[in-house]
Amino acid sequence: MKLDDVEESRNVEDRRMQSGGGQRLSAGAMMALWPLIRMLLRTKIGWAIIGIGLLAYLAGYNPLSLLSGPSGSAAHQPPSAQERVEADRMKKVLATTEQVWSRIFERYGRHYHPPVMVLYRGSTRSGCGYAQAQMGPFYCPTDRKIYLDLGFFDELSRQLGAPGDFAQAYVLAHEVGHAVQDQLGILDKVHRLQQQALRRGDKTRANHLQIPVELQADCFAGIWAHYTKSRLERGDLQEAINATEKIGDDALQKRAQGYVVPDSFTHGTSKQRMEWFLRGFKSGQLQACDTFR
Repeated sequence: MKLDDVEESRNVEDRRMQSGGGQRLSAGAMMALWPLIRMLLRTKIGWAIIGIGLLAYLAGYNPLSLLSGPSGSAAHQPPSAQERVEADRMKKVLATTEQVWSRIFERYGRHYHPPVMVLYRGSTRSGCGYAQAQMGPFYCPTDRKIYLDLGFFDELSRQLGAPGDFAQAYVLAHEVGHAVQDQLGILDKVHRLQQQALRRGDKTRANHLQIPVELQADCFAGIWAHYTKSRLERGDLQEAINATEKIGDDALQKRAQGYVVPDSFTHGTSKQRMEWFLRGFKSGQLQACDTFR
């Protein structure tokens, strides 16, 4: 994907140099810290250190990381060359989504509010709870932020067999699609229906209600790709299509356990994900992305 002339988005929060990124301190951790805290309370400088630590904790830092030293958590290590390239690329991809969706919303007389992309390593705190790299990228409607551990792209390429810069761009565009759904009121409506299903004890229904949400986000990612056609290079579109196929519920379950359980699907099959992405890509129209019919 050609992005040389694109300026990086400013809607980025980089937490990669933090350790634990806001993990709450357990009672055990507090007990371990108590001797140090008691010593610090004896001096004015100690009070100042405690105050700074408290402010850091409220801002999302883990005070325990101060004890790990320069050779502690990998979160303190400077980004590798590959990670810097990927981070810069994602900031530019985010900027293209802002351009595309701002124009589309304007067409409908609305104002688009771009989500913030949070880059982190390992774990961090989100408005939707504790975020971990194992969860993969996700959009949190509570704080309207997209959480992304760049290590996921290594998994996407090596373990899932979906390499390429445009495969990565598709992943981010899918999460931006959820932000679009949020602003259109779709996520809230589906969430209410899911809660009703769960109150009835119908978890399968709650899972299946999530499928059109995810397929629509794929379709919205396709719309974004439609309006960035001039930036695509040879093989880019195939990278995105390959990614949709590799992360379908059926493909992931078969890879992980050797068999498929349709009742537990939450994102749709590989075929569905590919078809809805292409529908958005070919049409470029919101009306083409009605996955709830």
